Amino acid sequence: MALGGQGADGSFGGRIRRYAQVGSSVGGLAARLAGARYLGVTLDREKHAADLARVLGGLKGPLMKVAQLMATIPDALPEEYLAHLGKLQSQAPPMGWGFVKRRMRAEFGRDWQARFTEFEHEATAAASLGQVHRAIGLDGRRLACKLQYPDMRSVVEADLAQLKLVFALYRRYDPTIDPTQIHAELTARLREELDYEREARHMALYALMLADEPEVHVPELVPELSSARLLTMTWLEGAPLLSVLERPLEERNRVARNMFRAWYRPFYRYGVIHGDPHLGNYSVRPGGAINLLDFGCIRLFAAKFVQGVIDLYRAIERNDQDLAVHAYETWGFHEISTEMVDVLNIWAKYLYGPLLDDRVRLIQEEPSGTYGAGVAAKVHVELRRLGGVTPPREFVLVDRAAIGLGAVFLHLKAEINWHRLFEELIAGFEPGVMAGRQGEALRASGFTADHGRHPSRYS
Repeated sequence: MALGGQGADGSFGGRIRRYAQVGSSVGGLAARLAGARYLGVTLDREKHAADLARVLGGLKGPLMKVAQLMATIPDALPEEYLAHLGKLQSQAPPMGWGFVKRRMRAEFGRDWQARFTEFEHEATAAASLGQVHRAIGLDGRRLACKLQYPDMRSVVEADLAQLKLVFALYRRYDPTIDPTQIHAELTARLREELDYEREARHMALYALMLADEPEVHVPELVPELSSARLLTMTWLEGAPLLSVLERPLEERNRVARNMFRAWYRPFYRYGVIHGDPHLGNYSVRPGGAINLLDFGCIRLFAAKFVQGVIDLYRAIERNDQDLAVHAYETWGFHEISTEMVDVLNIWAKYLYGPLLDDRVRLIQEEPSGTYGAGVAAKVHVELRRLGGVTPPREFVLVDRAAIGLGAVFLHLKAEINWHRLFEELIAGFEPGVMAGRQGEALRASGFTADHGRHPSRYS
């Protein structure tokens, strides 16, 4: 792949411009939050949350992406904010053809269009960090060209600084959840998403891990048409998830099973999680097979962490308090009291509940339009009573995947025996075997032996 440099952290001038843009939009909202805390001003949190969602929805860059992510992390934000930020979509207004021509010329020179038979002027999708154009290669293959927005390193660094300020303000307003590790994890993942070389390797990794899943499809990289800020892959035809909600139950169940295996087979066999099951990151084929389309937010875990996930499942199943404590400590919770374990188990029992119930059922049987919101609110109250907690950074994307997939299954109204599906995945799990399998898969996908360029370095 032809890779060009972007500089280490983005230009100083670019950061200053972004500070000004974000500061003018978010600063007043942050000041209102601070005033409510320190000056006794009554804050209309419902209106404040709606204003924040509106402002972030109009900004390209990671702040909108972080807002979507934060809306799915239990207890990270008050309920009013969850409701509004959860509505944010990744579909931002695309950049125009003039931008596209300038960017493509910078990547491949003035004759860049000669590398394609066709290249559509209008973006087929636009998100927080880039946009996608359809094209046809000289060999006749249909292609998807993912083009990064300009000066995104500057944007990311400026937004991360602003995010730290927002977290600090909210921490003073409500100290229940210490977001320090959440910010550290989001920082690492967002910086990685700018690295299209890494994403290309993730794509190869997923193709390898899911090679035995005939109903889960991964695009093929086109390296000669890719660069540091352009990722070109084969086009996979499919429909948005929301378009299949009225299809027969059998087909919706098939989509749900494929989604479950696409996310969790890599986790339990290789220690790899896709941290962003957002609706724009996959599509559905006729009959219920799925396409995975985006590989920017990927994280690797040590085998002991995955073992901890299974241990907590068994602890809830057997009502084994000691095993639950061991699982939480494996994850990075330190010196937790018996009361704290009981509170954390409220959330664990909710997430593991469908997996422990050996029958065909909905993922959530209580009448609610939001997956997990009521339970999260209860946990938040109890955590505040006990003095708060600092969630380990590894916890962030695992929880994000669980809640995001739960929302998908809720939309689909899928009726599945989740217990048997899960037990099949974890049968015979051995940490040593998983670690060896992970290393082999990484090397086969182009990662270096010392793991210096993949996320397990942060595990």
